[in-house]
Amino acid sequence: MVDKKCGVAGQRASCFGKQYGKTWVGVATALVLSGCAVTPQPMSQQANEQRADDLLARVTASQEPVIAPIDLYSAMARAIKYNLDYRVEVMEQALRTKELDLAHYDLLPKVVGNLNFTGRDNEPGSSSISLLSGQESLEPSSSSERNQLATDLTMSWDVLDFGLSYVRAQQRADSVMLAEESKRKVIQRIIEDVRAAYWRAVSAERLLAKTRELEESTRRALDQAHRQQHSALTAPLPALSYERELLTIRRDLESLTRELRVSKQQLAALMNLPPEQPYQLVLPPRDLAWKGIDLSYDTMLKLAVMNRPELREVAYQLRNNEREGTTAILETLPSLKLFVGANYSDDDFLYNSDWVSYGARASWNLLKVFSLPARQDRIDAQSDLLDARSLALTMAVATQVSVTRARYELRRGELGTAKRFLEVQRAIEHQVEAGYRARHVSEQTLIREQMNTLLAEVRMDQALSDLQGAYANVYTATGIDAVDAGMSSNESVLELADDLRALWAQRGDALAIDVVASP
Repeated sequence: MVDKKCGVAGQRASCFGKQYGKTWVGVATALVLSGCAVTPQPMSQQANEQRADDLLARVTASQEPVIAPIDLYSAMARAIKYNLDYRVEVMEQALRTKELDLAHYDLLPKVVGNLNFTGRDNEPGSSSISLLSGQESLEPSSSSERNQLATDLTMSWDVLDFGLSYVRAQQRADSVMLAEESKRKVIQRIIEDVRAAYWRAVSAERLLAKTRELEESTRRALDQAHRQQHSALTAPLPALSYERELLTIRRDLESLTRELRVSKQQLAALMNLPPEQPYQLVLPPRDLAWKGIDLSYDTMLKLAVMNRPELREVAYQLRNNEREGTTAILETLPSLKLFVGANYSDDDFLYNSDWVSYGARASWNLLKVFSLPARQDRIDAQSDLLDARSLALTMAVATQVSVTRARYELRRGELGTAKRFLEVQRAIEHQVEAGYRARHVSEQTLIREQMNTLLAEVRMDQALSDLQGAYANVYTATGIDAVDAGMSSNESVLELADDLRALWAQRGDALAIDVVASP
């Protein structure tokens, strides 16, 4: 039997070519699908090792070396320049700024260039039949070439897209401001942590130096008390009581300094120094005069509600949500697209091979109109949520401002008590030391009072550290920036530290005033 489609000799080659072509299409499809099969590939041990080496090499790279003892404002400067959490926020804001720059291009008309090449293995052509008689009215003919190259350059501008892009660009601008508020929040926290960690590290530094001086004497006194306890020369109860008193003082010291001993590593982490890198601290005086808070509660609360990053973030989110309502209305409007373009084709059958095209096209998505009430309800609900959140944050901020004021005054009182206690204890030690030199007081009594003095100094340092934490928390609670807007991380550590010292001296920081006034 003769195949109706392939039976004619003249058509067999064409039919074979079609079947052969289908086979190759099937093979190519199978190869493409097999190439798209992706399986999870864990990183090799060598890749993990290289990644670890790279991270360890770069985590503290390009930093100014520590060549002098670090004071509070040098520590702040290093945290601003090198703290990685803050650097992440800076880069986050830079990314949002780049996104805003990119969004500006969406406001411009679109200019699209096309280059099209088409070809076929036989002549393109067609015939026509009469609609009245059904007879062929024109023999097969062609009006285009086999191979054609066509180009065009078209500029189009959609009025609706322009409006939507403008609103989206405004939202991108608010995203930049949200990133700025997040950066402010992080630097306030970092500066607060640096201040607290610095004073704890200073306390630990003083404690360790004094402990090393008393360590041998304390050990000798405990050994002597232990020997007296087991000897028959003295009653065991006084020796036991003395040993218990020394151990109680040592236990109190260890309890107070448990967290202080790692404070230098915590401060190093905030400054992005390697944890094991040794460095020295400037030990500030203890007898600085710390003033009370001059501002009233109402003034501080107004500053806090104006400046706190959390409340500003909600304000920007509210503004963004309002713009989302504008976007919803714009999307319900008809779209009008205008275009004009230059065209060229190398088809010799064309009478005009180059021409200019222009036109306009309007479209309207009616479903957007019907969905507008639902979208508006969602936007209103979002606004209500953000407004309720801002009220809740306002109450939380008010409570925090009140608590920080009370805590600061409480810490000032505790520092005064600790200072007075230290003065009394030093006077007692002075009297005992005079009695020891006159051979009226035993060495054991002198060592006990020396340890009591050390314990009083630690408590004084702890009270000073708590006051510093409360002092920094006052500025955090009111939302006042820890750094001035004109300061830049591009400055050297020394320049940035000088700027910070001057700024905090203006704000009444007793340590900054003392340092600035010393020269």
